[in-house]
Amino acid sequence: MKIIRFGSKKLEKIYNRGVIKQARVEERVKKIIDDVRVEGDEALIKYTRKFDGVKLSTRQLKVSEIEISGAYQNISPNFVSTLKLVIENVNRFYKKTLRKSWRMNDKDGVVLGENYTPLDRVGVYIPAGTAPLVSTVYMTVLPAKIAGVKKIAIISPPNELGIINPHILVVADLLKVDEIYRVGGAQGVAALAYGTKTIPRVDKIVGPGNIYVSEAKRQVFGLVDIDMIAGPTELVIIANRLSDPKFIIADLRAQAEHAKGLAILITNSRSLAQTIKSQTEGVNGQIILTKNLHQAAEIANRIAPEHLEILVNNPKMVLKDIRHAGAIFLGPYSPTAVGDYVAGPSHVLPTGGTARFASGLSVFDFVKSSHIISYSRKALEKIKEPLEKIAGIEGLSKHLDSVKARF
Repeated sequence: MKIIRFGSKKLEKIYNRGVIKQARVEERVKKIIDDVRVEGDEALIKYTRKFDGVKLSTRQLKVSEIEISGAYQNISPNFVSTLKLVIENVNRFYKKTLRKSWRMNDKDGVVLGENYTPLDRVGVYIPAGTAPLVSTVYMTVLPAKIAGVKKIAIISPPNELGIINPHILVVADLLKVDEIYRVGGAQGVAALAYGTKTIPRVDKIVGPGNIYVSEAKRQVFGLVDIDMIAGPTELVIIANRLSDPKFIIADLRAQAEHAKGLAILITNSRSLAQTIKSQTEGVNGQIILTKNLHQAAEIANRIAPEHLEILVNNPKMVLKDIRHAGAIFLGPYSPTAVGDYVAGPSHVLPTGGTARFASGLSVFDFVKSSHIISYSRKALEKIKEPLEKIAGIEGLSKHLDSVKARF
């Protein structure tokens, strides 16, 4: 890891990293989406054979109940009991965040409010590249379930044998996911967005994926909603001379398990910086040296990372200065891995600096609000004059006429 001082021009590249968009990928994804839109299931079969090396029939696109039941015979010992503990943690967190519909009344007969209603159908993308992301199943499905989504479908690419990892199937079954399809990539996203004979279209697509999945989500946004355009995973650690180097090194090495992940240590301790530099060979990242912890927080806000660990002796003092981060981990015994797997809040988080304006996946992603407006005759008469003035300025006289007609 290289040491960079506060104020270095090298920091600008980190601040302005964004989510990468490649023209070549954009063209390829557009072709795949167009094919799925026109050819439906046939395109899914074609691209599954091309990219995953698996020849499927139309009937095999949907995972059968028999295959799901059989998955229980091929999972790790005690997996179900472990999973139930984690599910309880996630449920407890998200039930605290639910919003309720509300009304506001006044004496003139005006009623205003909002109705919160869950989405009808949601599609969840579960990657299965080098390792099956089992945790992503419950980190995406549970917030949707708690929000009250009516139907949830999972898509996940099959392995070379045409099989979806049994742990993914078991988690989905325990969470009562309605449908599971063995299809991935941009073609899977397109199927969820447009619908095929086998896969019904959804209202929203969530879940992480590679650059092709992200680009497909970008291109179908508007036809359906999406959670976010996710880039490589990110970790920023704020530490000082009292922080334990062993914890920092372990967390930076864990981050390095992600091939393209961002790993940054921000510290005001020159000796700690040298220690970490000498013991993190092979970790692709930076160490940023600052004058104080306030400056460290300022840099963290500029980076707006996916994960932020504050490993100083009094993390709450630094927390007061933090405005932009997907998830914030306080103290030496709160490593990012806890948030990835068991704490409760979803690990689907904003990357590429989008934590400046975006949030992690939550129940809010699966509900929408409708404004409620109700006026009595007396209340409508009372606002005729201001309505007339504004409609007059805008030149929309028929709007005013629609009010006058009621008198």
